Amino acid sequence: MESLPVNLHTPSRRAVLGTVGAAATVIGWNATTGSWAHAADTARRPGDRVVAVPPLDGTLTTDTSQFGSYSHDFGRLVNGTVPWAVLTPGSVQDIAKMIGYARSNRLKLAVNGRSGTGGDLESHSCYGQAAVPGGISVNARGMARILSTGGDSITVEAGATWAEITDHLLPRGRTLPALPDYLPLSVGGTLSVGGIGLTMGSEGLIADTVTSMTVVTGTGEVVTTSKNRRSDLFRAALAGGGQVGVIVSVTLRTVPAAERATVFSLFYSDVTAFMKDSEILLADRRFQMQGGEMVRKPDDSGWRYKIEAVATYSGGRVPDRARLLSGLKDLRAEAHIEDFALRDYLFRLDGYEAFLKEAGHWFEAKPWLSLFLPSSQAARFLRLVESQLTTDSLGAGVLLTYPYPTSKVTVPMAVQPKDRTGYLFDLLRFPNPGTSDAEIARMVKQNRWLYDRAVELGAKRYLVGAVPDLTAADWRRHFGSSYGALCDAKRRFDPGNVLTPGQGFFG
Repeated sequence: MESLPVNLHTPSRRAVLGTVGAAATVIGWNATTGSWAHAADTARRPGDRVVAVPPLDGTLTTDTSQFGSYSHDFGRLVNGTVPWAVLTPGSVQDIAKMIGYARSNRLKLAVNGRSGTGGDLESHSCYGQAAVPGGISVNARGMARILSTGGDSITVEAGATWAEITDHLLPRGRTLPALPDYLPLSVGGTLSVGGIGLTMGSEGLIADTVTSMTVVTGTGEVVTTSKNRRSDLFRAALAGGGQVGVIVSVTLRTVPAAERATVFSLFYSDVTAFMKDSEILLADRRFQMQGGEMVRKPDDSGWRYKIEAVATYSGGRVPDRARLLSGLKDLRAEAHIEDFALRDYLFRLDGYEAFLKEAGHWFEAKPWLSLFLPSSQAARFLRLVESQLTTDSLGAGVLLTYPYPTSKVTVPMAVQPKDRTGYLFDLLRFPNPGTSDAEIARMVKQNRWLYDRAVELGAKRYLVGAVPDLTAADWRRHFGSSYGALCDAKRRFDPGNVLTPGQGFFG
């Protein structure tokens, strides 16, 4: 195994608290007043109980003027959620200490994935899921190293991004078996919700490719866990919404990397033909990746559907295009075929992100909705969606939908529809700049209406997106038979109810 001193944006190993200067240094939490106590705090009363901050290898910052990007998340629908402190950990023990500190002082703690590119780093939750107002936010970029690379695995800290891992592996002829479409996401944040991508048909969720991981529980215990070691924690942490622990490092499988990718875009005039051919391709597994999308017709008169199927190859072994498309039911489907270097395809959203930022869409509120639909009801639901959405409903966004075998999703907290085949439904709105607050509110309300209709048809949520007014009863219905296991895991691994309050699973 190759051990690597790769340090990706990891802070220097020093214990610095507060802001610049000794006068601003935090000395502890004033449990009497419910605020931080500073070295030069002359207002502190003799009877105040100040609990000293433990010595840290990293930094604990309490200057809230520096927390602008912590006051919102990628969705920009829930604002004003400024934490009272940000921990940039210098070690796993820093996280364990601060979880224990939060528990002792009845504070909350949540990880902020700091995903994105350039200076636009933020939590990529969409509806305040990673928010911890008045608590401690953990800057994931403080634990972003690639720790080691083996012949068929890689071990990374949870703040590393899929982009960094991919660029580390490709020169070594390896890649990960499953990746998200947008690579600058943190590993820990992705795994805490499950992780979707174009290999769902063969690999399930990205969380299904985890070999082992190290988690700091809500009691401050540091645990290495896998399917066969402390499996109860393993099952609860993956896709568990950050309720039982902070994922600090992960070992993932790797596979040989192809050199190139041939991408087939097949267009269909109606959902029935799209689903038939999608499921033929899924059953045959003739493509290494498979996705789908609901898109506007070229004349903007309505909706049509697109299959995106990807065949990867190396050297001169160019895929037989006619064979790959043989046997499809709708042979009249419009087809566009392109060829890419594999890295260019994996990083295909880089240009899209640049466009969204330049045009202003990136910084608008984003009412996303993500669901898993049962295949038996998918056409009915998609037709309903067709009747509800317009071009302006998406802005510059996309609506992804494609099939996968529900049996491939093995992490129990990522609850699935009962059908053997599920359909991802991923409504990723990027509203046009200047969209009114009232229209954004209407979209969020529409999400709730669509969610309720989908649940009536047997759908389940993917734990991102904006669905308002969810109650404990809604979550109990969502998790179904897994809800008891989640509650039990919460009691065992986070008895002080310290972690990730923004999910709202328990009311």
